[in-house]
Amino acid sequence: MKYLVAVRALCAFTAKHGDLDLRFTPSPSAQEGMAGHALVAARRGESYQAEVSLQGDYKTLTVRGRADGYDPALNQLEEVKTFRGDLHAMAENRRQLHWAQLKIYGWLLCAEKNLPDINLTLVYFDVASLQETPLTEQFSAASLKQYFETQCERFLAWASQELAHRKARDAALKALEFPHPEFRPGQRALAGAVYKTAQAGTCLMAQAPTGIGKTMGTVFPLLKAVPGQQLDKLFFLAAKTPGRKLALDALERIRASSTAAPEKTQAKPPPLPLPLRVLELVARDKACEHPDKACHGDSCPLAKGFYDRLPQARSAAIGHAAARGVLDKSALRAVALAHQVCPYYLSQELVTWSDVVVGDYNYYFDTSALLHSLASTNQWRVSVLVDEAHNMVERGRKMYSALLDQAQLQQVHALAPKAVKASLQRLDKSLQDLHQAQQARQESYQVYPELPASFLKVLQQALTHITDFLLANPTRVDGALQDFYFEALHFSRMADAFGEHSLFDVTLRQEPGEQNALQAGPDTAQLNIRNVVPAPFLAPRFAAAQSVALFSATLSPKNYYTDTLGLPAGTVWTDVQSPFLAEQLAVKAVSDISTRFQHRNDSLSPIVDLMARQYEGQPGNYLAFLSSYDYLQKLAALFRQRYPHIPMWEQTRGMEEAARDAFLARFTPASTGIGFAVLGGSFAEGIDLPGDRLIGAFIATLGLPQVNPVNEQIRERMGTNFGASQSYDYTYLYPGLQKVVQAAGRVIRTTSDRGVVYLMDDRFTRPEIQSLLPGWWEVVNLRARRKRSSDRNDHSSLASA
Repeated sequence: MKYLVAVRALCAFTAKHGDLDLRFTPSPSAQEGMAGHALVAARRGESYQAEVSLQGDYKTLTVRGRADGYDPALNQLEEVKTFRGDLHAMAENRRQLHWAQLKIYGWLLCAEKNLPDINLTLVYFDVASLQETPLTEQFSAASLKQYFETQCERFLAWASQELAHRKARDAALKALEFPHPEFRPGQRALAGAVYKTAQAGTCLMAQAPTGIGKTMGTVFPLLKAVPGQQLDKLFFLAAKTPGRKLALDALERIRASSTAAPEKTQAKPPPLPLPLRVLELVARDKACEHPDKACHGDSCPLAKGFYDRLPQARSAAIGHAAARGVLDKSALRAVALAHQVCPYYLSQELVTWSDVVVGDYNYYFDTSALLHSLASTNQWRVSVLVDEAHNMVERGRKMYSALLDQAQLQQVHALAPKAVKASLQRLDKSLQDLHQAQQARQESYQVYPELPASFLKVLQQALTHITDFLLANPTRVDGALQDFYFEALHFSRMADAFGEHSLFDVTLRQEPGEQNALQAGPDTAQLNIRNVVPAPFLAPRFAAAQSVALFSATLSPKNYYTDTLGLPAGTVWTDVQSPFLAEQLAVKAVSDISTRFQHRNDSLSPIVDLMARQYEGQPGNYLAFLSSYDYLQKLAALFRQRYPHIPMWEQTRGMEEAARDAFLARFTPASTGIGFAVLGGSFAEGIDLPGDRLIGAFIATLGLPQVNPVNEQIRERMGTNFGASQSYDYTYLYPGLQKVVQAAGRVIRTTSDRGVVYLMDDRFTRPEIQSLLPGWWEVVNLRARRKRSSDRNDHSSLASA
């Protein structure tokens, strides 16, 4: 059995030395890199061969890669590296890595064509000046062969270990048994769907009720599919920390309860943990040990000599994974500090040697996603699990949206170094021209069909000048300037990708103290590129995976998610039957309360009375969900005044983690009371309060996004992309009801739970709304036992929300 390794991965393992150095070195974008490579190839002669695929063997190792170009007339092999700034400032260890890659390619070509020697040229291409700096050396085939074999020998012991690990892993996964005595109701159907689509190499959308064990029901079957599909990696992606924690717990349970496949010669093999390496990725700011220091050897002790100490740290981390299982944040930190290396960058290095990686959506789907980049570079066969996938629409939008704030620009300009002050001032002038033209039309908010070419030209000039300055001053610490630079750079890249999937709008900044967020102010403007439909950006990521399974309790209707996320044709849809019975959850839609904005003050009294009646009739723990903090505070104040004997506690704005934990800690099997929370917030999904910890929920909103100029423009853009008949539902109705169902899902968590949900708004009584609620619910319409006010008789349309 051969171990396959990419040239880049081989060299990264054997030829990296010295410090971790992340001083400002702005890499060209992917588009700039591809354009640079294409331009270099276009400048070559007719005999020039671009993108030369090469492969060679050494013992049990197969090394492959793609060299940038070969000119047989000159017997010259080229490797092109795009860059910005001063080439002489490039770190020496980085140049050594480039030469290592080129020398490996050189031997592979000599072996393939039986060449006695070859000219190797490292071409550094400046994407700003479009100038090439070629560095050429002639090598004999014999010297390149010796270099190749030396690098392979350095890697071979590790490769042998990896081959043995892979063999043991796949054997154990074939024999893997479910870690519980039996599947939960509904869990087997989910697991079967995940396994079948993994085998078929397709995409799955699985709508499965909360409480059936979706995490275990997706991770287990995908692990079973790994050997047959020859998968290299499994990526489990979650929207929030609790989702990652559930995945890590499930994987540890599978690992601990499994045994490796025994040898036939052993009568009674000792139980061995499943040889599965599981890695958790966390954000840089949560993993950094020295947030006050810069990421280079002259500043941070964990960056000094990072690559020299990396081999020992890597071996120790793999040893921990073999002996103790999951490499979560705390385990990885312990290993890293024991070897004095950075925990965050150690975790990135370990992705290559892990079987399962657990992290946030952004690690695979963002503009510069680590996991997607590594999978593409190394040609891994990966399968992806997307937890709580109803969050993907909003998260995808945020990844591919951008903001340029003139107020931030002016603050940066005030303290900026002289070298960039003039370009920042020109950019501010360009923004001011937009501001004044819009103010003259008395438009505080306006959508434009495209971004002004003159503004984009000035923006690009400013970015070039800031880039040049930061490159010339790599040790200078100017956080405000760098923050603005990166935001402006992202804005520029999103401008390059602008299309009908996004909006470009300008909002004139409000004066201090103004309540209307769209009130015109005399000072500054905010420019937004708002991604509305992330499908064009996400579709290539789905296509790159061997299989993808998206799962959530709320993925209806199917067409909304397939359209907005860009799921591939042939995506399989499954709606797992609920294991819960209708009699477990009393769902009551209140017909004589309106929570529309103009009626909220009138709704307070009947809502608090209804909540108190339910509580006094059946004391226990309840959650009340409101549409905003303002609404929550008004309702809580009246409830406290009218029913002071009923325990209550509230979610507050910007709650710290400790405060959130304290909020949830109030829900115990022995406690009673009502927690007030905001729909769509941290307590509306992803929390588990089974049994008597929660017996009911009051939901006083449809969760519809606020009707405002921005959302109305999003509605129009939805109509442009998917038809006018879908625009309202895609913008308002489906996202709102998804939050309602998620919140209601907190009540019934196991097949023995019982509870009640009040849907407190007259629109919940409408057939077209009830048809979008879970099919196992039996909704009963009722009144709040009071006479309806005359001002409640004009609500015939959902559009009045």
